[in-house]
Amino acid sequence: MSLFRPRSIRLAAAALALSLLLPACGFHLRNALTLPPDLGPVDIVSSDPYSRLARSVERALAAAGAEIAEPRAEDVAVLNIQSERWAALPASLDAQGRAQEYTLRYAVVFSMRDADGRDVVPQQAIELARDYLAPPTDAIGADSERELLSRELEREMTASIIRRIDAVFRNPQERARR
Repeated sequence: MSLFRPRSIRLAAAALALSLLLPACGFHLRNALTLPPDLGPVDIVSSDPYSRLARSVERALAAAGAEIAEPRAEDVAVLNIQSERWAALPASLDAQGRAQEYTLRYAVVFSMRDADGRDVVPQQAIELARDYLAPPTDAIGADSERELLSRELEREMTASIIRRIDAVFRNPQERARR
């Protein structure tokens, strides 16, 4: 009796073939955030002193190896989160004209300067949106769903900001034009 059944051999061969083809399609894991060694400490400044996004970006930069400057320090790179805006807009209505579904929008405007005051990441806006149901007749869980979505959007916004910073430092031609 054979140790391997023909079906398990075919499955193993298919898995091996797929794993060998994966790099050919261009898929690759993201590398860690690239920050130049001469950037120095980074100060995260926000228009909202209690911004959860600013703290989240600070943690992400620290995890990437950036040195976080003391607040309002001199001669440091500055990541400036100029504005954060939240909005919950009705997306659909029921027969009585009450909102059934909402779109939660999160928009952030930010920029980054190096210690010499030169723009490293020019001012730009990122907007994220998610839809959620909140039937007026069944409000149980609607607030917690919105809170979960807002936390998810904050995580995604942090990742988006970090990716944009990373893209600038990975593309030296783009930085040279500034």
